[in-house]
Amino acid sequence: MNGEKNIVLIGPMAAGKSTIGRALAKSLGWRFYDSDQEVIHQTGVEISLIFDIEGEAGFRKRETEMIEKLMSIQPIVLATGGGAVLAEPNRKLLTQNSVVVYLQCSVERQLERTRHDTRRPLLQTENPRLKLEQLMQERGPIYESLSDVQVSTEHHSTKSVLKEISAKLNLSRQ
Repeated sequence: MNGEKNIVLIGPMAAGKSTIGRALAKSLGWRFYDSDQEVIHQTGVEISLIFDIEGEAGFRKRETEMIEKLMSIQPIVLATGGGAVLAEPNRKLLTQNSVVVYLQCSVERQLERTRHDTRRPLLQTENPRLKLEQLMQERGPIYESLSDVQVSTEHHSTKSVLKEISAKLNLSRQ
């Protein structure tokens, strides 16, 4: 793989994008960014508050601006929010001069990983399972269409996921 291309991690919430991304960047000696965390850092408030004040549209605008800023840095590993792929400008930014890795995770596993998480505005609903199923139905095909590589994080350790990504991206030669 060309070392000048960024590596972008996409997938549903709780698929492990931040955890895997941080470990992958460390193994490559690259910088790691999480687009959601960068929005939090820039605004000084949690995403849930941005949703409360500006709505999802306001957050998505901030997200696009941040992704544009981050994708100008190379090489990086970027973990995106689960909904980042919804906006066409983001899809173009994420796939331009990047290798896109779709981290797959079942709704059941997402529920396990988020059951005590109160910071995810889309899950603050009576039926989180239904919401996750709806999100996957809407976003799953987009994740698949944008990805160069797909890796399951379902029952795998960070180390084994890194090993699979490295093999699929031919990173061992760097």
